[in-house]
Amino acid sequence: MSSSTIPKGHTLPVRFAGLASYLPDRVVTNDDLAEVLDTNDEWIRTRTGIRERRVLAPNQATSDLAIAAARAALNDAGMTADDLSAIVVATTTPDHTVPGTAPLVAAALGSEVTAFDINAACSGFLYALRVGAGMLATGDSAVLVVGAEALTRIVDPGDRSVAVLFGDGAGAAILVADDQASLGPFDLGADGSDPSMLWTEAGGTRQPVDGGVLHDRSNLLSMRGGDVYRNAVARMTASSKQVLADAGFGVDQVDLLVGHQANIRILEAVGQRLGIPAERSHITVDRHGNTSAASVPLALADAREAGRLNPGDTILLTAFGAGLTWGSCLLTWQPTRHQGTTTTAGGGGAM
Repeated sequence: MSSSTIPKGHTLPVRFAGLASYLPDRVVTNDDLAEVLDTNDEWIRTRTGIRERRVLAPNQATSDLAIAAARAALNDAGMTADDLSAIVVATTTPDHTVPGTAPLVAAALGSEVTAFDINAACSGFLYALRVGAGMLATGDSAVLVVGAEALTRIVDPGDRSVAVLFGDGAGAAILVADDQASLGPFDLGADGSDPSMLWTEAGGTRQPVDGGVLHDRSNLLSMRGGDVYRNAVARMTASSKQVLADAGFGVDQVDLLVGHQANIRILEAVGQRLGIPAERSHITVDRHGNTSAASVPLALADAREAGRLNPGDTILLTAFGAGLTWGSCLLTWQPTRHQGTTTTAGGGGAM
């Protein structure tokens, strides 16, 4: 447990009143993928660290995952939707191009509060945390922040380079103001000079879907893996160092690193460059795959379930995604109302 407190000038007095996750029932293992792709379990595990991932049901969409996680987070906080003043959903796989997914989540919860989406890809949850914390600083009472993705809907199932990487899921947190709490510093950034590094080329206003797009499948996710790896390691490392410097912290004061769960090699490289040993990093990529904006809250909820979040611990969150986007922040952990219990969100479960 960290013995120092983060300087207040760099933080916001915000805590997690509730935290939960939702994973679809269906588990797809590497062996399952090997039946339809030219790959095998060893090839996938040695290059990515992934053993399995969750896939949403045919009748589910991103909002369904978000709603389940949101309800479980409210339950974890001992709150209802009436207690919320805003809902922010981070996703790069919305139910529809128009409208956003957050209003759908709000409606399912029976709420008409402010509700909007953030699309910063895999960095989305950290962006949403910063926005939600800022809203609390200007008068909101409780902000529901959700990271939810249905990435298996936008990948080519026949493309081995991406089909093995991604999974579906959602994580949610209830943010409230608390003078004794500490969230921050934040470091967020973006570089849109080369979006083709990781993108869906077609399907937007630049290149609408037509027969040619459907033929060449350019409306599905594509990635230049080597470039993404190099940028992810560099950006997550630099961003993490920045928030530690802003806080006046050394790496020895970080109790747990929770990074975006894209690839075990990325997570290991970031930890090594920061000087944070592997035992102080929480890993879920082996079970979840890359769930983009859902990745960090899923991992954070999993860490709590594993008993790795203790009162006063300093948690370093860091992520990198398409855009390119990146971000990091520090969180001083305080137990939620129901910490130590497991709340259930549908068949997939919540933590």
